[in-house]
Amino acid sequence: MISLLRAGLFFALISSAFFSWGQRNVRDSAIATPWISVHYGLNWTGGDLADRYGLLNHLGSMVSYKTTKNWVLGVEGNFIFGNQIRIQGMFDHLVDEFGNITDVNGDIALVAVNARGFNANLLVGKVFPIWSPNENSGLFVHGGLGYVQYKARVETQEQVIPLLELDYRKGYDRYTTGLNAHQFVGYAFMANQGLVNFYGGLYIQEGFTYNRRDVFFDQPDVPVSKSMMFDLQYGFKVGWFIPIYQRKPKDYYFE
Repeated sequence: MISLLRAGLFFALISSAFFSWGQRNVRDSAIATPWISVHYGLNWTGGDLADRYGLLNHLGSMVSYKTTKNWVLGVEGNFIFGNQIRIQGMFDHLVDEFGNITDVNGDIALVAVNARGFNANLLVGKVFPIWSPNENSGLFVHGGLGYVQYKARVETQEQVIPLLELDYRKGYDRYTTGLNAHQFVGYAFMANQGLVNFYGGLYIQEGFTYNRRDVFFDQPDVPVSKSMMFDLQYGFKVGWFIPIYQRKPKDYYFE
């Protein structure tokens, strides 16, 4: 995911160079152009996902292409993170009589658990030029299908807690993967000239996931469900993109 974000930023910088010498006034007509963007989303959870995590953040990139008919085809990826964990009693069996978890030296340990995830989708969408300054801006809708994964990331900082190290962490991470679908409806703005190009709107993501661990160490006697889970996220997403304009041909006149 980090590589995807770096690639998105790299192409955005490259495209800005193209923009500086190849800009075209987009007020004339709808144009075909690549869209390279970075975006942020804030999402609430629902369905089975709400039993595990609370509010989640998205940070990602979209690489797409807008046609002269305002169709948008592309791919997007998101790094998902948050600190609201709703899984109860994960470390109850590690707590001593004083309510503490101790490390290998007998010192009181600090254990942090955060939500982590990733998704990657193919997408198709369309821009409808209404309430817009030109034919390339307006109501923006898209949807797509792809892959999603979630896990609870256990961190022990620099302390060593034998039962929470290395592969033992897999027994607590609630690792799930599966198919993913998303829908977006909002507004996309392409400036007639300049770099003020953005989009924003409402975003919904549905994950159809399965547990990928065979046992939870905090519940060793409870069989891990292998049934499909419905992991819902809903909220908003805002992004900034740089279209790569094709230089408008010059007119030549001969007598």
